[in-house]
Amino acid sequence: MSCPCLECTAGVSGAHGFVAMVRALRDPRDPRGVRHPLAAVVLAALCAMACGFDTQRAIGQWVGGASQEVLARLGFRPRRGRTRIEAPSAATVRRILALVPPGRLEGLLRVFEEVKGQVAVDGKTLRGSRTAEREAVVLLGAMLADGTLAAQQRVADKTNEITGFAALLCVLDLQDCLVTADALHCQRGHARVLVEEMGAHYLFTVKRNQPDLFAACRAVPWEQVRVKAYDRTRGHGRLETRAVQAVSWRALDFPHARQVARVVRHRTDLRTGRRSRETVYAITDMSPALAGPVEIAAGLRAQWGIENKIHHVRDVAFREDASKIRTGHGPQNTATLRSIALNFLRKAGHSIADTRRALALEPFKAPLDLFGIPCDLRVHP
Repeated sequence: MSCPCLECTAGVSGAHGFVAMVRALRDPRDPRGVRHPLAAVVLAALCAMACGFDTQRAIGQWVGGASQEVLARLGFRPRRGRTRIEAPSAATVRRILALVPPGRLEGLLRVFEEVKGQVAVDGKTLRGSRTAEREAVVLLGAMLADGTLAAQQRVADKTNEITGFAALLCVLDLQDCLVTADALHCQRGHARVLVEEMGAHYLFTVKRNQPDLFAACRAVPWEQVRVKAYDRTRGHGRLETRAVQAVSWRALDFPHARQVARVVRHRTDLRTGRRSRETVYAITDMSPALAGPVEIAAGLRAQWGIENKIHHVRDVAFREDASKIRTGHGPQNTATLRSIALNFLRKAGHSIADTRRALALEPFKAPLDLFGIPCDLRVHP
């Protein structure tokens, strides 16, 4: 059965059953005394965030201003013996989001689950979650080539991102995909897991945290390598030129490594005219037939792109660094909701800011259409 109205068929998530996934979330609360369904609260938080109500207090204000029809469409119900639906307060939203086990919400990131091409892995610190007794929450994320965040996981306290690498990626089908990561993840164990267990390829940046490997990459006779690729970009107030060399080099003491690459970046500050130069090395298990200098350069640029497409957008558009949520699972769950909203916004338009402003013009209709929430509550996509 499908809802025939245009509002329901317009949502980008309808074919993927996103609303059905939300409604299938298991509620950790004791069913006795539950007044507001978990799915309704999650959908309300997503709709509010999508049109600019970023904080939990703002989510409470958005829900409080919703009409009875909108509340019913989200899945809220009147209490027994009453006819009017009571909207949850900001404190209720905060309490529910702090209670839900994070893994249940993170599964919603995989509504756009088709993984192909490249997956970039990087971590992000939620700076506002730090307290006097607890370190700031660090989240490790996996981004697809189109900017979709496909998986996210919290890094355990008193550890680093290395420990969560395999657990993050094991939920994705990475067969024949290229996984890129920064120098922190240039680890032998990561290379073995990707190639031997997941059937994926890797492209790792090499820096001085691996001194022997870094020295081996520098020792390659680069002056004799004639195969190069050049790339030039202008943006963020600077002109950058990159020269990429790649060569088959099996002498590296690293699992499955087949090629080593050198990237020389020349930057010119367009305002001051100041010039700088940086040399970066990378290794991959891919043969030259699969990835030459052009493909390696594109892979490295896509890895650096996770900062612009995910981290920067969440900080600037959603003001994530300013968030002071610290209770329970609240910081992680709220960050996951931001990522889910960002995925849908990215599918709906090229500019996240423009799309959010367009949704804000119809804050109680357009966001619900975006997430494919049916008008007829008897309809389950």
